[in-house]
Amino acid sequence: MQKLINLIALLSGLVSLSVVGGGAYLYLNKDALIEDAKSKVTSAATEAIADALPGMLNASMPKLPETTGADLPLGVTSPNIPLP
Repeated sequence: MQKLINLIALLSGLVSLSVVGGGAYLYLNKDALIEDAKSKVTSAATEAIADALPGMLNASMPKLPETTGADLPLGVTSPNIPLP
């Protein structure tokens, strides 16, 4: 029974040391880890935008008309263009 208790105590100590060691590693390297994550997110977003942009531009560009209408007579304006 004593051997089982000693094994559990040893394993508990190892887990505690690994948690403390992992926390110290993260604390000491947090700036590098944050910059790495930012660069990965930025590059992924840049690639996604670059891939989607040509398709978005082609889909949203209206076609130019082949011909236009006649000129408006003098004194007549379009409803969208007010007189000065």
